Amino acid sequence: MLLGILSVQVGAGLAKNLFTQLPPSAVVFLRIATGAVMLLAVVRPRVRGLSWRDVTVGVAFGLSLGLMNLSFYEALARLPIGVTVAIEFLGPLTLAVVSSRRRVDLLWVTLAAAGVILLAPWGQAGTVSWAGIGFAALAGTFWAAYIVFSQATGARFPGASGLSFAMIVSAIVVAPIGVTAGGSDLLRPEILLVGAGVGLLSSVIPYSLELEALRRMPKRVFGILMSLEPAAAALVGLFVLHEVLQIREWAAIGCVVVASIGATRADA
Repeated sequence: MLLGILSVQVGAGLAKNLFTQLPPSAVVFLRIATGAVMLLAVVRPRVRGLSWRDVTVGVAFGLSLGLMNLSFYEALARLPIGVTVAIEFLGPLTLAVVSSRRRVDLLWVTLAAAGVILLAPWGQAGTVSWAGIGFAALAGTFWAAYIVFSQATGARFPGASGLSFAMIVSAIVVAPIGVTAGGSDLLRPEILLVGAGVGLLSSVIPYSLELEALRRMPKRVFGILMSLEPAAAALVGLFVLHEVLQIREWAAIGCVVVASIGATRADA
């Protein structure tokens, strides 16, 4: 889980550097397509013997994966990476709270909401935009769906074949948008090389590790570890992208991290 968190955030930082040469949707397609090719070279999807319900779950996993990344990269183009992940993380947090029936979870929801309020650009043109907040919130919704369908896919597909199948579906979903936006620039050798690195760091490595982790731990423990994502993203933004956040933004990220840990740990 820890390796997956580090890998996906470094990959996101590498991808953001590509935004000066390609639109975000084109970078998403490059990431998912190269990731799918690399994964297919190792694992072939196995659908023989599976029911239509199993295949439908795999398709839903692929859809959530593709739309999550598309929304996330659009947010990343408008927000610092730490802020983007903090808002996006409200999706998994909401999933944890919805699955619970405790009153104390209202405290965690309130704390997370306070974090988002701190991030909102109230009457100022700072580093945060409303459009970026909207895309990050949408990415969080698809992230929650990704967690649900990832676990269901891991239980229905053997090995990593479910992930391989989902990557193909995801690539098909984002291809029309990404190819139209990127055009011939997607074929430039230096772009393909960086895209392969982004696909490996952001897709193949973390998704494979998360799929295996979900087979070995309950969602509660998974959620606790995933709570480190916003802080890890902020640190990657600082050291890789040189994105210096304000104290208010660090406090907001801290609120989301504490709320996420509290909501998932209390399930014990």
